[in-house]
Amino acid sequence: MKTIFKISLVLLLGLTACDRDFDEPNPNSPTIASFWKNAGDAEKGVNATYSTFYRTASTYSRWMFYHGSLKSDEGFGSGGDIGLNNLVSFNQNDYNQNLTAETWQNLYVGVYRANQVIANVPTIEMDEALKARLIGEAKFLRALFYFNLTLYYGRPPLMLEPSQPLDTPPNASTEEAYAQVALDLEQAIPDLPVSYTGIDLGRATRGAAYALLGKTYLQQNKYAEAAGAFEWLIEGPGANLYDLTENYRDNFLISTENNIESVFEIQFQENLSETTDNDVDESRVNNTGTSIAQFYAPPGIGFNDGAARRWLIDEFLEETTTNGERDPRLAASFIYNFTNPSGPDDTQVYGQSFSSRFGNGPNANGVWFRKLLNDHWKNQEGFRSPNNYRLIRYADVLLMYAEALNGLDRTGEAYQYVDRVRQRAGLATLTSAMPGLNQDQFLEQLKHERITELSGEAWRFADLKRWGDLSPALSSRDPEFQNFVVGKHENYPIPQRDIDLNPNLTQNPKY
Repeated sequence: MKTIFKISLVLLLGLTACDRDFDEPNPNSPTIASFWKNAGDAEKGVNATYSTFYRTASTYSRWMFYHGSLKSDEGFGSGGDIGLNNLVSFNQNDYNQNLTAETWQNLYVGVYRANQVIANVPTIEMDEALKARLIGEAKFLRALFYFNLTLYYGRPPLMLEPSQPLDTPPNASTEEAYAQVALDLEQAIPDLPVSYTGIDLGRATRGAAYALLGKTYLQQNKYAEAAGAFEWLIEGPGANLYDLTENYRDNFLISTENNIESVFEIQFQENLSETTDNDVDESRVNNTGTSIAQFYAPPGIGFNDGAARRWLIDEFLEETTTNGERDPRLAASFIYNFTNPSGPDDTQVYGQSFSSRFGNGPNANGVWFRKLLNDHWKNQEGFRSPNNYRLIRYADVLLMYAEALNGLDRTGEAYQYVDRVRQRAGLATLTSAMPGLNQDQFLEQLKHERITELSGEAWRFADLKRWGDLSPALSSRDPEFQNFVVGKHENYPIPQRDIDLNPNLTQNPKY
């Protein structure tokens, strides 16, 4: 069962740029003053905040995967979307370009919705435990939106109250923005439950907040704080809540969603009657599915707008399992001519062999990200995939904890957590395969481990940024990085239209 967060509240549409006159009241819509009255209103407000996940293509329906994977060295724009291709090859000239400006805009829609909950729910007379939980969920979500704004834009303005038309907030520094993310999560943690059941499955949990808190600190190389957050999930109470699934691919199938390895996942649902991606258009039916599969699927099945770099395959082939077989995560991660080790005649691509689909044509050496696709149950993709996105998995937490311990020069302690991830894949433990690594060597090995475990899950750009590895040196495996300018392309430009409207907002360096 999965929860889909639907809303019918025009008042929660947030900071959208459009032609409507916001000074003109809509007689058919509730006002903010008249809305926040009871527990049902509070829950609707939180649901509206979750609904931002599938509001247009700009966040977790599609574009967050472009930002996290295609902009990194693991992927590229492989189709006819010129705007996307220019963006991920560091040739962006339009600072109002949809892929960056609309992601910024809709992340702030999420912030605005969360702010309304945080500002208005405390005064509602309702069950105090439920009130605290809902506010905690809103703070978790605001933290997630600001984590992304900080990761991709560097210096987002902090808006912590419901915005007003004449607000002109200045940029926050990266440190200030991440500090706010951490504060929101720390405040949310005591009031979030450790788990949910029934229709509430998929809401933010205490473990999800600890994991995102650890990510926030690790992204800043604050290893002690990161390790402290991850410990709750690994050595503390969360150790009994989470584990690795026996089958790696269960983390990417619709039949095994919200499993024991899932720390937080974006809930999607196929809605065949949907007519819009705008979640505040009450005259139409909202799409609660994700469109990424349609754009990531190979040609003839989907649009092939984004594909994977072939160098990734070699990373998986560096080692075999203890039984002498190929790392099973390779076939779970990519569609290519040897997804089946027997070759293109035996590799199935949505019900047909790879060789029959692509032969010796231009896509014969193509590699496509598989984890977000539906080839396990469909022969064609579409715009409303129900396949949940596992935003944070326990395997990711284990590897991040190992990285934090290594950063604290506790490398010997870190081995066991990498061992757990490798053993699930059938590989020898790192303890036996590469004993005695020093701190630098262990980090280099962790970089490899994160590729083989997390490729195509939209964390690669964050990893490269954290490690300080974003540079033209990556062009040896991704030619697009020849265009990368150090000190510029680590962040997207702030939308020019926002700067034009806000005299206190400044552009990112070198744009």
